[in-house]
Amino acid sequence: MLKQMIKVMTVTMLIALSAALAYAATEPFPNLAPKELVVKRGFSKEATNCIECHAKKTPGIVENWKMGKMAHATVSCYDCHIVEKNSPMASQCEGLKGTGLFISPMVSSKTCSRCHPQEVDQFLKSGHARLSGVPVIESKKFIKLMYYYEGAEFIGVKAGSGTSMASRASGCQMCHGTQVELGPDNKPINNTWPGGVGTRYPDGSIGTCTVCHTRHMFSIKEARKPEACASCHLGPDHPQAEIYEESKHGQIFAAHGEDWKWDSAPDTWQPGDYDAPTCAVCHMSGIGELSTSHNVNERLKWDLMHKKSVIRSGERGDGEKGDKLMRKVCVNCHGQTHTDVQRQLLDDAVALYNTYWDGAVKMKKELADKGLLLTDDPWNDGFQELMYYLWHHCGRRARHGTAMNGPDYSHWHGFFQVFQVYKDMQKIHEYRLKNGKIEELSHVMSTGPL
Repeated sequence: MLKQMIKVMTVTMLIALSAALAYAATEPFPNLAPKELVVKRGFSKEATNCIECHAKKTPGIVENWKMGKMAHATVSCYDCHIVEKNSPMASQCEGLKGTGLFISPMVSSKTCSRCHPQEVDQFLKSGHARLSGVPVIESKKFIKLMYYYEGAEFIGVKAGSGTSMASRASGCQMCHGTQVELGPDNKPINNTWPGGVGTRYPDGSIGTCTVCHTRHMFSIKEARKPEACASCHLGPDHPQAEIYEESKHGQIFAAHGEDWKWDSAPDTWQPGDYDAPTCAVCHMSGIGELSTSHNVNERLKWDLMHKKSVIRSGERGDGEKGDKLMRKVCVNCHGQTHTDVQRQLLDDAVALYNTYWDGAVKMKKELADKGLLLTDDPWNDGFQELMYYLWHHCGRRARHGTAMNGPDYSHWHGFFQVFQVYKDMQKIHEYRLKNGKIEELSHVMSTGPL
């Protein structure tokens, strides 16, 4: 009797298993369907030729690549640099002369998207992807600033020369990017490459992933460290790197960050792997219930970069949603009370800065209505120059310092200098209204170091 029951149960289980497998081949459980996994190792003949040639000509590049995960996954220089013959960026190095193969030294996000489509799609929705469009390429105001003023054309440097472009090429485009220009051999000219994260390429693509995931190791460990952001996010106008170093988060990283686990897979890099957040943790990484994102705008509430801070909307993101997402980051390590206090403090700091800015705008309008502003050369107008520093330098420092818990930047480099600059603007405003003229020495700087 027992044997018969076992036979019946066995047959029943086999029938059920067959039915389950047949059902699994359809929705809603496609992952249970039988799969054929094929893993191919090794490099093609063309890829091997590239590796062997560059191992002699540029050994540092090859050694760096060998230590990275690209090499482990058998992704070679050939895979990233090969382009179609009709590509606007197609050229040939010495090793390819006489062959039908074409490469480009420039690798854009379009190439990366072949293997990382989700990451590139997120990136293209971010502020990083728009850095080359406005202000660096399309804004007449900033073009004049880069070439006429900073490029010294106003004191006689030839317009369009390498000399006049030096400031842009060495500074502006290394963070913002620019539009790559090509010569007859389809290689970049006029110091338009390499460039920053928002570079626009001749194939129509935007973005340089290697700004954060540097060539040719493409280390996720490197991209997760705060130094990865410090090439651009530092200095007098947006010192996020310095603010982070001053904050308690940065101090913990400096104390024992080298002992943290940096190479966990995306969405598995969680508190415990690290004791304090880096830039990547708060703005990009998967943490708690949040997934990894390459859209650096997603978790931001306020626009802290422009003249007046407003809650982000439109192409700058969704600030109300961003606030909720950032709070979900904070609560992984902090209690609700602590998180609420910090978020309210940022709101209050923004309101204080905006009060100063609104006052400056009112003074400027009064001067403009009476013809008491230099309109042909605002950089030689003391009032307008100070107004620039009010928002672009000390005003940003006050806001970013508060957002990232850097008290020295929020106060001494921030609000203390905001009020100093504002009082200097008040003096100029009062003088011009009282005397009905612009002071003879109109080019002035704030009394404090900027």
